[in-house]
Amino acid sequence: MKYILEIILNPKTNASLTEEQLATIGPGHEKLIGIISESGELVAMDGIAEPAKSTVVRVRDGKTVTSEGSLFEGEDYFGGYYIVDVASQERAVELAAMIPDVHWSAVEVRPILEGPEEG
Repeated sequence: MKYILEIILNPKTNASLTEEQLATIGPGHEKLIGIISESGELVAMDGIAEPAKSTVVRVRDGKTVTSEGSLFEGEDYFGGYYIVDVASQERAVELAAMIPDVHWSAVEVRPILEGPEEG
């Protein structure tokens, strides 16, 4: 089953990280990428730009309306993701716990609903 591991960040928390904590981020992600690439569990991954660079799109009365910034209030934001194809939710949680950011932030593990088979 496929899961998205959503990395939830907070700018105040990010700003409070020590040099030692910051130094663990890149190598921690590299280690996880190696593990899930080798096991064949990695489907996709990427970082996401901060909310200030977002554009919210709505269609009202047939007209496209846009606004700059995040749709959601609050400081926490979706900062990146891994999509993994694993045998169980327990494995998805195990992988989420390997994401270095989880030590000061959060990772949301959510199943991906699969649509009809293409064919």
